[in-house]
Amino acid sequence: MTFFLQMLSNGIVVGSIYGLVALGFVLIYRSSGALNLANGEFVLFGPYICLVLMTSYNVPFYLALLGTLVVSAILGLVVERLVVRPLQHAPTISVIMATLGLASLLAGVVHMIWGHSTKTFPQVFPPTPLKLGGVIVTPVYLWSFVIVIVLLIIFTVFFKYSKMGLAMRAVADDQQAALSMGMSVKFVYAVTWSIAAMVAAIGGVLLGNISGVSPNMATIGLTVLPVVILGGLDSVLGAIVGGFLIGVIQNIAGGYLDPLVGGGLKEVVPFIIVLFILMLKPYGLFGSKGIERV
Repeated sequence: MTFFLQMLSNGIVVGSIYGLVALGFVLIYRSSGALNLANGEFVLFGPYICLVLMTSYNVPFYLALLGTLVVSAILGLVVERLVVRPLQHAPTISVIMATLGLASLLAGVVHMIWGHSTKTFPQVFPPTPLKLGGVIVTPVYLWSFVIVIVLLIIFTVFFKYSKMGLAMRAVADDQQAALSMGMSVKFVYAVTWSIAAMVAAIGGVLLGNISGVSPNMATIGLTVLPVVILGGLDSVLGAIVGGFLIGVIQNIAGGYLDPLVGGGLKEVVPFIIVLFILMLKPYGLFGSKGIERV
């Protein structure tokens, strides 16, 4: 039972980060109807920037995280202006392929600048593990979970009640109606990409503190894709719920089934789950039935 609770707690923490990263997918899809296949590289850039600020310039972690968000926001603006905006009236598949090419470009830049080896963050959280009812929880897992939950609450409130959040929802629902109300669709697109890049960067920094930073972190973009599809491509709530579900099931499968099959099942489980869910609910758990699959 203790082992199950251990896997469950780890899955909840990892799942919360999945949900946070998945929000970037959802934002881009709601605004443009396209999937950002470079989201994993957005996740990858964040921890490297934060690590450089901390190790090369001795910047405290929270200030380094703030600097990382600024750099990530600029990256999102540049991508939207140079890659996405010229394709605004092109078919959706063109935008998707452009983000795929962007992913390769960003991955190449990371390899060229920081190499291939795994790097570790300086000690940010207390190293002494906590024992909660027989379950050992390291502070980095606990604090990562707290940070993600706070961010998810802030983001949900922002999206539902702020002026910009309402504008993003309006553009996502009907661009022509939003334009007729005086909203700048281009500005909303730019803000959307900036927020998506910042959200991905935060998820990357938290994952980097847990397991180190390496170019392989970009694979989280592929792992989170089933989360987005499971929750529904256009659903913020679905991204959060899907993240928790995938994180928990993936960790439990890794703990119990991987030893029986020789490993590797943990990485495949999310796609198996999505396959069965979509057979029952083709639009995901919370997706709108009018969305177009790509």
